[in-house]
Amino acid sequence: MTKAVNDSANSPRGAVDKALEVLATLALPGGPHRLADLAKACDLPKPTAHRMLQTFADAGFATATGGGQYDVGPRLLGLSAAVLAGSRATRATRPVLADLRRRTGHTVHYAVRHGDRAVYVEKLEPEQAYRLNTRPGGEVPLYCTGVGRAILSRLPEAEVTAMLSGPVKAWTPKTLTDPAAIRASLATVDSLGYVVDDEQYEAHVRCVAAPVVDADGAVAGAVSVSGLTFTLQPEAFAALGPLVAEAANRISAKLGPVGLQAVSDED
Repeated sequence: MTKAVNDSANSPRGAVDKALEVLATLALPGGPHRLADLAKACDLPKPTAHRMLQTFADAGFATATGGGQYDVGPRLLGLSAAVLAGSRATRATRPVLADLRRRTGHTVHYAVRHGDRAVYVEKLEPEQAYRLNTRPGGEVPLYCTGVGRAILSRLPEAEVTAMLSGPVKAWTPKTLTDPAAIRASLATVDSLGYVVDDEQYEAHVRCVAAPVVDADGAVAGAVSVSGLTFTLQPEAFAALGPLVAEAANRISAKLGPVGLQAVSDED
């Protein structure tokens, strides 16, 4: 039996199947993943799994994070974002995002969760002289960004506790690193319908975001409006917040318990 399994793994089809299995396992929540765990989950010898992961890392599909651990690489995230950008789900969000951009005059994003990160899958910019340093496929932490905390606000309590149990990095002097302070910011989604990132992840950038949920109440993503500090003043939060929350609710209304239902491209 062992020989048959090995022969299958060494065949061209078997090798491709195993490589895809390693990539799929690498993309599971909870990363970065230990080499030993990946090898065990995929029923591969550690040297074989290591060679595959090194090949993926060289091509940008995996990232070695140190300590024998690997995470999803930028090319794999980018491909995922490209697929999502062309999907029915994202096509259905575009009219809502375009309307939000028109009504606010700011850059708008749609992001989804990947582990403890948020991945931008859509970005619409107004005509302006500057561009924000974001892109579809780019990822940001959940705990200190607008889209991230909007998503975090609707995750199960056990997951929130796990994410806030370890040390968190201060990206700017304004980053909230105390779990109690982060939780207090999450609570604004319940009281106001939105959460604010006031230079807490990137200096000179402000963001207002709101969660998108499906019909079962599970978080599906987040919508945000972002701008540089000289164009998006704190005084505007109260006006922008309800618009962002409304856009998120419009997208949520299109969601069913198994994801976005068939809708036309016209909102």
